Amino acid sequence: MMNSNVNEEFVPILLGSDMNVYGMARSFNEAYGKVCQAYASNQLAPTRYSNIVSVEVIPGFDKDPVFIETMLRLAKEKYSDQSKKYLLIACGDGYAELISQHKEELSAYFICPYIDYSLFKRLINKVSFYEVCEEYQLPYPKTLIVREPMLVDGRLEQELPFEFPVALKPANSVEYLSVQFEGRKKAFIIDNREEFDLILGRIYEAGYTSEMIVQDFIPGDDSNMRVLNAYVDENHQVRMMCLGHPLLEDPTPASIGNYVVIMPDYNEKIYQTIKKFLETIEYTGFANFDMKYDPRDGEYKLFEINLRQGRSSFFVTLNGLNLARFVTEDRVFHEPFTETIYGTKDSADAKLWMGVPKKIFLTYARENEDKKIAEKMIQEKRFGTTVFYDGDRSLKRWVLMKYMFHNYIPRFKKYFHVKEG
Repeated sequence: MMNSNVNEEFVPILLGSDMNVYGMARSFNEAYGKVCQAYASNQLAPTRYSNIVSVEVIPGFDKDPVFIETMLRLAKEKYSDQSKKYLLIACGDGYAELISQHKEELSAYFICPYIDYSLFKRLINKVSFYEVCEEYQLPYPKTLIVREPMLVDGRLEQELPFEFPVALKPANSVEYLSVQFEGRKKAFIIDNREEFDLILGRIYEAGYTSEMIVQDFIPGDDSNMRVLNAYVDENHQVRMMCLGHPLLEDPTPASIGNYVVIMPDYNEKIYQTIKKFLETIEYTGFANFDMKYDPRDGEYKLFEINLRQGRSSFFVTLNGLNLARFVTEDRVFHEPFTETIYGTKDSADAKLWMGVPKKIFLTYARENEDKKIAEKMIQEKRFGTTVFYDGDRSLKRWVLMKYMFHNYIPRFKKYFHVKEG
């Protein structure tokens, strides 16, 4: 069904204004020459001064009722041409949840490649996600769920069922965004009981009400992490899977866990385990999994699933599996499923994805075999970024992106601590 007027047939609409939005806009631009329209509650740097994505800022758009009222108004005023198809892509958890909640009414006007809200709720909440892992026999770290009533005078009474160090993170990341306290981080790695009691007490004192997750900390540094992006079609068949090997993460408290350098990887067992899971639960759309290799039992343990493409998932497009193409061929052109395409690591076209300056990677990434391979890829010019794109050149944008990248230098100096393991 691919034909010459393909460009007139569909309009990609992106929600958000961050690096994820820019990566998707770039994917659509590379695949179809499209200029994307985005809507967001605020304007972030990666999409500013761009010629490939135009952002309309609507205050309060990231929450209802502004979100659904705006989308229905846009559907009638701007996206009512019956000869075109309007593809809606969320680039953040909040927007993915809003589309899922309103999927029925939005689907009258837009193509919404998202799961129903009942499944969304089970997967997005980390407590029920670990129950799902249990049900489908997916490996995940040993976990204790803490609820506020379990605290007496601000302290958890019981002993932890595993040794320190432990990881501590909120089950409800959306609620946690609005909670402020001294020493706040996106997630914590805690070495002793005293520190554990102090931080847990502060979180609930600050007004957080949902569960906290305490997990057995899997030994090893960032280079033991893996990230998997997948696209699952309308009939719940996995069309694409691409595994990445993060070599460095952002150490800034508000951004801990965000990958800043990813090398393409391949692992047959991970691919088949996750593929079976996604097809069994009848998933649809983009999915993004974070996991870590546990040297104690040789398993990759799942931390979470993001019900959208990840913020660093342009590494998939960079490695020849264009994210925009998979969703468009499935949902817009209705091309039938033929086979699952898997990302590999050994092809001559394999590229290293960089979200920070080369200098940062070379200084801070753990010295190991993978770093040596990555250094060779850099020498051979086999690397790329999301935000520096030859098809989107303007001096203002180039200066802003250089500034954004340069900002990582003081951040790493201030926050980077060598993790043993």
